[in-house]
Amino acid sequence: MSAPADFLHDAANGGTLRFRGNLSLRCIGDLPERLAALDGAVTAIDLAEVERVDTVGAWLVHRFARDRGATVSGLTGDSRHLFDQVAAADQPIEAPARPLGAVAELLAEIGEAVIQAFRTLYGLLGFMGATALAFARVASNPRRFRFNATVHRFEVVGVSALGIIGLMSFLIGIVIAQQGAVQLRQFGAEVFTINLVGRITLRELGILMTAIMVAGRSGSAFAAQLGTMKLTEEIDAMRTIGVNPMEALVLPRVFAAVMMLPLLGFYASLIAMIGGGLLCWIALDIPPITFVQRIREVVPMTDLWVGLVKAPVFGAIIAIAGCYQGMQVESDAEQVGMRTTTAVVQAIFLVIVLDAFFAVFFTEIGWN
Repeated sequence: MSAPADFLHDAANGGTLRFRGNLSLRCIGDLPERLAALDGAVTAIDLAEVERVDTVGAWLVHRFARDRGATVSGLTGDSRHLFDQVAAADQPIEAPARPLGAVAELLAEIGEAVIQAFRTLYGLLGFMGATALAFARVASNPRRFRFNATVHRFEVVGVSALGIIGLMSFLIGIVIAQQGAVQLRQFGAEVFTINLVGRITLRELGILMTAIMVAGRSGSAFAAQLGTMKLTEEIDAMRTIGVNPMEALVLPRVFAAVMMLPLLGFYASLIAMIGGGLLCWIALDIPPITFVQRIREVVPMTDLWVGLVKAPVFGAIIAIAGCYQGMQVESDAEQVGMRTTTAVVQAIFLVIVLDAFFAVFFTEIGWN
């Protein structure tokens, strides 16, 4: 059985402290108290006679040597390695920051959110520039254009979305007509419900609600698809074999969204007007032929052009936001969900902001 830990202070030989025995937790005993009570200078610690040492013993010796400014010698092999590891782990711990007050914490969160918003905007603008450069390369060499991938995205973004967009638009048309009729009935002007349904669906709600649906449906899919490919290093593999991810993955999705959104927006507006016309027929006794004739009279062609002009811009924003967030995925699968959520929120926010700018712009040029 190993001897319990002990030491001998050789004050005459330059203050050398010689340890012997077993410097492990079960054999240390009152050694820490005896070391703390030791008087006299200690310039060197000799561990040559130590039979065994564990982490606790190594830490005890290291702490004593650090406090006394002494050098440690006599260890070899695994014991030396253990002592070096304990010494390397002896690092100061940063004290936790004092908690901020409620007002200061609120201001800090607002500031951090503003900084993050500007960073995201900067990154999104840079990604738009990269998309434009990829488009220029493809335009200069049309053989680089991936036709099959783009057609497949047409089906995903456009054809597969007809059902949900049609149902949503039909119900929105009914709601607009019903609410408008209730309010206009107070003035005996129920016939102007047709004006309300025709203009608001063709000019604003048709394309806006379609863009929101596409952002939630296709924009999230773009982010999740590219995020998963980034996580599984498929995008890095594409770069390795000489395939440009912007041309192979981003451009087909952007093309599909830009070209499909005007068609989906026009389709949604027609379905919404059908829903509004159905309610006018049932609730207001306005026959469909009268509804259609009134629509042709009160809805100017500029309303159609307004929707068709906004649609490609909304489609580009949705696709670029989704692809950008997908390309930002790193490290783990949790980022895929986070970036997908961010892509949807970002796309819807940008669509609404741009819609407000378009409303002001078209009013200024007289398209109202």
